[in-house]
This record gives sequence, structure tokens and C-alpha cells, in this order.
Amino acid sequence: MEKLDETDLQILRTLQRNAKLTTKELAEAVNLSPTPVFERQKRLERKGYIRKYVAVLDPEKLGQGLLVFCKVKLKQINHELADAFTRRIMHIPEVTECYNTSGAYDYLLKVRAMDMKQYQEFVLTKLGDIETVASIESTFVMSEVKQIYGINLL
Repeated sequence: MEKLDETDLQILRTLQRNAKLTTKELAEAVNLSPTPVFERQKRLERKGYIRKYVAVLDPEKLGQGLLVFCKVKLKQINHELADAFTRRIMHIPEVTECYNTSGAYDYLLKVRAMDMKQYQEFVLTKLGDIETVASIESTFVMSEVKQIYGINLL
């Protein structure tokens, strides 16, 4: 793994706080001129340190205020069944994140829904249609205490 210098890390920290900065604004924030900052940013993108730029939306305002963490256990697990499950999950818009986990459950899903009724419909018609699912356990988020969209870059 390539070792990033302090300037690269400073660029990444600054972009995590505000990815809409112009090259000139980013250069001012890291005390460099625009050309080397532009070149460094493009290198960080090319090498995969920066995957993409996104806007963080307000789920409440967009009618998706219910946040649920759904733990899924499959009837059995092997490469074929795991691949089939993840392919199905990739096409379910309510699932915003999916993690393969160790422990009592095989997958942890982050699910957004309008309300409990819509979540129930999701469970019955979308997760319920996946034959390899043995069980699910839902944890409903009452309030979001801390949410950070970046990586801690010391």
C-alpha cells in the first residue's frame, strides 16, 4: 500500500468535509497552489483513494425516515447461495447498505422505509421472496446519535 504524505491526507480530510470545493478553494485550504492540488486530487482518484463524490440527502424530508438494521440468516451458506443472495439484494432499493458478517447472522442490511407499514411490505414481499432466507431480526432506529461519512485520517 502506498504511503500518503501529510498533504494528501489534508486534501482527503478537506474533501470529506466538503467535496464541492473548487480546486482553488481546496488549494487555499491545504496551503498549496491549484495546479499541484489538482494533480494530487486526480492521482488520489485514479489510485482509488477517492471512490466517488456524493450529496448527503435528508431521508426525513424525502419520506424515508424509518431506518432499520435487518440481520439476515440464510438456511445454509456457500459461495453459490451467498452470490445469489447478494445479487438479489443489489436490486432492492430499500436496502441502502449490505454487509456480510460473522456471528449469529450472515448479513446486516441497512434499510430505509417511509414507515412501519412500508417496512412490513418490504419484509413480506422482498425479503420473504428470497427462498434461502432462514430468519431475519429487525432493529428499529429511534434516533441517530452520530453519523460520520468519512474515514478517520489521523
